[in-house]
Amino acid sequence: MKYTIYYIIPLLFLLSCNAPDQPIEVTSENMHSVVDRVTQIMIHDIFSPPVASRIFAYPNVAAYEIIAQKNSKYQSLAGQLNQLDLIPVADTLKGINLELSALVAHIHISKQLIFSEEKLGVLEDSLYSDWEGKNKKEFNASKDYGLAVAEHIKKWMVKDNYSQTRTMPKFSVNTDDDSRWQPTPPAYMDGIEPHWSKIRPFFLDSASQFKPAPPPPFSLEKDSDFYKELMEVYTISNTITANGDNSEEVQIAKFWDCNPYVSVTRGHLMFATKKITPGAHWIGITKIASRKINSNFDDTVYAYTKTSLAIADGFISCWDEKYRSNLIRPETLINLHINDSWQPILQTPPFPEYTSGHSVVSGAAGIVLTDIFGDNFAFEDDTEVPYGLPIRSFASFNQAANEAAISRMYGGIHYRAAVEVGIDQGRNVGNLFLQNIKMKTN
Repeated sequence: MKYTIYYIIPLLFLLSCNAPDQPIEVTSENMHSVVDRVTQIMIHDIFSPPVASRIFAYPNVAAYEIIAQKNSKYQSLAGQLNQLDLIPVADTLKGINLELSALVAHIHISKQLIFSEEKLGVLEDSLYSDWEGKNKKEFNASKDYGLAVAEHIKKWMVKDNYSQTRTMPKFSVNTDDDSRWQPTPPAYMDGIEPHWSKIRPFFLDSASQFKPAPPPPFSLEKDSDFYKELMEVYTISNTITANGDNSEEVQIAKFWDCNPYVSVTRGHLMFATKKITPGAHWIGITKIASRKINSNFDDTVYAYTKTSLAIADGFISCWDEKYRSNLIRPETLINLHINDSWQPILQTPPFPEYTSGHSVVSGAAGIVLTDIFGDNFAFEDDTEVPYGLPIRSFASFNQAANEAAISRMYGGIHYRAAVEVGIDQGRNVGNLFLQNIKMKTN
């Protein structure tokens, strides 16, 4: 019997070596898993909201440009996005799997933009091993093409002025003007990304294209519009926390917190709790919507790309205004002039107040997601479940955007003007995308 086994084992080995190649199938779930992994790494690496939006946008554009070659429903973004040229054309004689190439390009560019490359490399190695085992020739041809496209996108990416802004001076705090932003407790961090308006937009003409009206004139006179907005923040906070954390408004504030770096103090020890950014929350909603309608790979890439571009330019537009108006946060004024022991429900993020970043990007994302999936698209948002928060239900993307915006007032970190003007600013960005950028041919 043992001699029979000795003959069978080599025979099985030879048969396995000569096994026919299998077609490689790349699915929407592969795309979701890569985006999820990149998001998890961004949380670990602690990227600010504007920088995180850039990390989402470029890999998605690379993937989209590849699938637009094979799918007549979609058209290239070359010549539509600022300074983007056509990618290299795939050689149809090489048996290239364009879905595989798209995912290769997405992973490769993502690795250039994060710090913890090895964490994404684990998923990359797993996918590559599986694909190569199924069809080595198809895998190698597809991989080579994906990397060629990635190099093309990287050459475009490095010209967006990001690297130059890394060496620009820190934000200089103006202590002589009571209306100007001051660092806030507990970490008193420097202003984040004061030069983000210098980043090349993706589709806006300039960072200031949707420059909003200025906030109400600063005044601590009790009959002034500004002081009334300040007192509104204080009064709302006290009212909704009167019965602890059980009110709907408190739950809304916490659900949309999306602060990637919350400083926690325990005695002499300070540490950070990590969460997703506002943009990452909306990317998560894009995944939820895509899964709900069982989007195929190409349609999933389209949805991620469209949403991430609107978010990215939303941040550029918002940050342009933040460091122009340079408005002081409610926490600073309330502590100085109303109640020195008051704390907002949410930790005040380290940058000027006007306009509200979450309001802007939520407005932009809500517009493009409605265009993709339709109005009155109901969904269950479980994006915050990993952070101990319950699922919230929404009847539409715009309803979710409105809730995200008002959450900033409930959280005590924004005045009403920043919220209301901010969501309109974001919707202007989203509507411009729909008017000027054509991704579908029908």
